[in-house]
Amino acid sequence: MPAPRVMKPVALAVLGTTLASLPAIAQPRTPTVRLTCAEAMGIVKAEGSVVLGIGGRTPERFVRDRSLCELTEIAELRFVPTRDNPQCPIGYRCREPDYGDWNWNGD
Repeated sequence: MPAPRVMKPVALAVLGTTLASLPAIAQPRTPTVRLTCAEAMGIVKAEGSVVLGIGGRTPERFVRDRSLCELTEIAELRFVPTRDNPQCPIGYRCREPDYGDWNWNGD
């Protein structure tokens, strides 16, 4: 019976570096309804990209700015309920533009 293969230290280091550089698939943090608006905005600003729960709805990914979206995506300002503000401008949501987002008249 052959001996099990063992990864070499260099391969392990490369794998660890690669995994560390990938964006984290974050578990949702505290729901926004438990945070103040300033706290929620501060988390998005500090993290750059974060997944937060939104009071019982599906968690969403929020970003600090457009640079954290894919090349083909647009950044849409999002308002979420927080402990002190029912319409807190927490940050942006990245999404693919749809037909209505284009200015077809050239205005």
